Amino acid sequence: MQLAEVQRRLHQVVDAIETVIVGKREVVELALIALLANGHLLIEDVPGTGKTMLARSLARALDSIFKRVQFTPDLLPADITGTSIYNQKTGEFEFHPGPIFANIVLADEINRATPKTQSSLLECMAEFQVTVDGVTHILPRPFFVVATQNNIEFQGTFALPEAQLDRFVMRLRMGYPSPEDEVKVLGSQLRRHPLEGITPVMSASEVAAAQDACREVLVSRPVQEYIVDLVGATRESPDISLGASPRGSLDLLHCSQAFAALQGRDHALPDDIKALAPHVLAHRIIVRAEGRARGQSAEDIIGSLLDQIPVPIVTGEAVSVV
Repeated sequence: MQLAEVQRRLHQVVDAIETVIVGKREVVELALIALLANGHLLIEDVPGTGKTMLARSLARALDSIFKRVQFTPDLLPADITGTSIYNQKTGEFEFHPGPIFANIVLADEINRATPKTQSSLLECMAEFQVTVDGVTHILPRPFFVVATQNNIEFQGTFALPEAQLDRFVMRLRMGYPSPEDEVKVLGSQLRRHPLEGITPVMSASEVAAAQDACREVLVSRPVQEYIVDLVGATRESPDISLGASPRGSLDLLHCSQAFAALQGRDHALPDDIKALAPHVLAHRIIVRAEGRARGQSAEDIIGSLLDQIPVPIVTGEAVSVV
């Protein structure tokens, strides 16, 4: 698939989802970028802001297999990945796949499941496969996990460990709609839900082709070095006790390729990195206790680092640093 065609189709997908998720075009585009980067998405926000609906709308617009898993304390790993069941007729064990075998999987309120159940997603998200009883099963392509969690209610929840947070290419927040957009939401649902009106724009195979096309976007050496400088700064900052991993560098690289493709460019720019860095890196760092006491957020620190690190100016073959 050519990049011009990728851009055209992706904008059609965003337009379709916007009929349901009103006034949140940037969030929709970022969710699509996470998918194109072959990553996974974590959405944190208060209930009722459209987290689940974003995942469902995306699946419908992309004509993809969608499964929803409600995470609860009694959920078991086999409830997600599947299990082998003995068939008395054949005298053999047969694998029955769980809901993880889908193109888009919604892990709703992921932090309500126990750490053991949460860990069942690690292999799936990192290696796109499931191993049950020593047998490896390949997940369908594309494979995209959208996890949600309520960031204000912590009773009966289990915080996601750093190893699992690092598997998410981005963390987003929906935010409340503006009064004007909320009126539009009310008007659009007087008779039926607009989700029913979404017609598929792309197929699962076309999404996979778009993912491949995004990897052809050029990321020049200066832009790559800018990514490394930024991620390296998170490891050296006195305000951060744990910096971003090399996986963070790779995710920022791949997201910049998808971002450029969505803009219709065949090359990534430093401005792409600056726009994406807070979403890609903030959930991977741990702010020191002193900073948290001052009300300093991970996003604030990433923003400060972006202001400090010299930005390469890429114009054709010429490269300068400011």
